[in-house]
Amino acid sequence: MSDAPLVVIAVFRPAEGAREQVLAALERAIPRVHEEAGCNLYSIQEAADGVIWMIEHWDSAALLDEHGAGAPVADLNAELEGLLASPVEVIRLDPIPVGDARKGVVVG
Repeated sequence: MSDAPLVVIAVFRPAEGAREQVLAALERAIPRVHEEAGCNLYSIQEAADGVIWMIEHWDSAALLDEHGAGAPVADLNAELEGLLASPVEVIRLDPIPVGDARKGVVVG
């Protein structure tokens, strides 16, 4: 994996009845993460089935690793304890630029 910008998708599956608590924990964490070095995008979306998708864009894998070891993630993980139906799924994606330079790559 290169040290070029990359996209991350994190999948949160709230336990039955825990949606609001999960969202509240994310709402507390997101502004802190937005201040981290290398964070270009850290945005949640909700699917029709109630799954919450975090779309992230980082300047480098090294800065993403710092984020993963940082206090905002540790605090979020502690807050989410017992609120998820399954562990958070984190997927790192390397861009494959194709087509228009502005439309063929996710940018933050």
